[in-house]
Amino acid sequence: MQLHRHLLKSVFGKAALAAAALGGFLFFAGAPGAQAHDRDDCRRAVRYDDRRLRDAIEDHGYYSRQADHWRHERHEALEHCWRGDRDDRWHRY
Repeated sequence: MQLHRHLLKSVFGKAALAAAALGGFLFFAGAPGAQAHDRDDCRRAVRYDDRRLRDAIEDHGYYSRQADHWRHERHEALEHCWRGDRDDRWHRY
């Protein structure tokens, strides 16, 4: 009878420990994926604004209203990528 109780405690204890370890691993392993996704979004936004700025310069000239608009949008995207919207600390993605 005592051997049976010890076996149950041992099996359930090991299962609980394994579940906690797996949960902790999955919790910490998921965080870098979110940062990578944010980094990709930032790069994509900056590349888009760069392309639109180049197109505006080619079509309307360097000092045109359209080029100024896309320069401003590019600056906003770069600022967002460097600072982020998190409590005004500087982040580099």
